[in-house]
Amino acid sequence: MMFELRDGGCYPKALVVVNAALALIDGAIAVTAFYQLIRIHSRDSHLGWTRQKVFHLMIGSSNVGYFVYFVLTLVAACKGWPCWSHSCGFIVMACPNILFLAAFLLLLSFWVDLCHQANDEDDEDEDCSPRDSLLERTSDKPPSSADSHRRCCSFRASQVGSRQKVVILVSALIFVLMMASAVLIWIGMGKNPIDSLVVARVYVDLFAIAVLLLAGALACYGLLLFFKMSKVRSERASSEMWKVAGLAIVSVLCFTSSACVALFTDIPMLYHWHERHVNGVYTSLLLMLYYFIGSSVPSAFVLWVMRELPPSIAVNVQEESRTIAFITDSSVTVYPQGWTAATSSQNQVSRASPI
Repeated sequence: MMFELRDGGCYPKALVVVNAALALIDGAIAVTAFYQLIRIHSRDSHLGWTRQKVFHLMIGSSNVGYFVYFVLTLVAACKGWPCWSHSCGFIVMACPNILFLAAFLLLLSFWVDLCHQANDEDDEDEDCSPRDSLLERTSDKPPSSADSHRRCCSFRASQVGSRQKVVILVSALIFVLMMASAVLIWIGMGKNPIDSLVVARVYVDLFAIAVLLLAGALACYGLLLFFKMSKVRSERASSEMWKVAGLAIVSVLCFTSSACVALFTDIPMLYHWHERHVNGVYTSLLLMLYYFIGSSVPSAFVLWVMRELPPSIAVNVQEESRTIAFITDSSVTVYPQGWTAATSSQNQVSRASPI
């Protein structure tokens, strides 16, 4: 058996090393994601929350959660925290998983949008950039002063489509299910017929099935998007096409492996066995397969695909209103202020950065 009763509380050395390594990896991914988010925002802060920024925020937040989980798992195992082996450990384990799943559900929703847009507007394929599969389109209309004040502090400037709203709803439902499971696990600590392990097992299996369904959907729409972009003859389309293919392949392989580990082993609920002896080598391999292959690799690949910074845009400094006059020998031709504003606005780049 993988787990046997033991007297001590701390994990074997092999498992301690793996947990520490996973914490460092996820911490490095989180730092990279937030560092890139800051750099991207400094280049196009006037655009508000683009899809590129949202992905970096979600990937960074989920990996912060994984980092906290691995660190607290080691501390709780050695200190023997009673709450950790029940609802506390379950919540800390489940929250980063939900954020990670939501990020790739968001990716799927953008791919679905692009595929349906290509179906409805076949005559505009040349104007449809494949980068829109990850980044939202921005309007060619210059932002008003009222909009510019809101974009820095809210998501109102981001165009949230109907499919993105579905992603938010699904993520909220999963979070509610997780919290309900945590309450049942907490109640199961007392003298009642509720078995905390069974509740956690049911949640983990349902989550693994959702991950498998997501992997299948990413494979289908990734393949469809790949063939659609292959019909567009341009160097940019070719580059984006292989990025989509890479994301689909990595997601399918990594999600399938992690879901199989979750369905057929107790690795996702390792927090519960802080008072049991663990087969260090075997458990460590499964732990690497579930967390490193299942979440760290896809997260790092998404950051690599979206590593390009948006082009820098010169910010127009509003100066004192003035008129431009061309003086001739006989007359003065005065151009109104609207002409100067229209001329300067044409020099602005209105699209978000490539992937």
